[in-house]
Amino acid sequence: MRSAQPVMLVDDDAIAALAVERAFRDLDLPNPLVHVTDGEKALGHLSNPGNPKPCVILLDLNMPRMNGIEFLKVVKLDPAWRPIQVVVLTTSGDRRDVARSYSLGAAGYVVKPVDYGEFVQAIEVIHRYWSLCALPGA
Repeated sequence: MRSAQPVMLVDDDAIAALAVERAFRDLDLPNPLVHVTDGEKALGHLSNPGNPKPCVILLDLNMPRMNGIEFLKVVKLDPAWRPIQVVVLTTSGDRRDVARSYSLGAAGYVVKPVDYGEFVQAIEVIHRYWSLCALPGA
């Protein structure tokens, strides 16, 4: 992921968040990880001018208050946030969720592997892809 810009994880599952944090450590990724537990908190974080804009948002779909689909709609409608790449990282492999996420502007869709080794590989693939891409404003 671009230099040391933060990565935002939007996921209400504490175990999943710990797995992402551990994968970042195991892969020695330089990006700070900002974890929020639902879409409303994520929008609050993005709205705060004192917070640096994340280079990538890792987004779960199934969350309370504001789910991932609702969050994705808001982010992709806002010109300031639209350039932030959003990768859905969820347990749902439902084709409708995949299609809906892409139609709303998700840049990727990864079903969370159960096996930790496969999970680390998924995070590494996301990292490699985004660190090779030219991001808007970079």
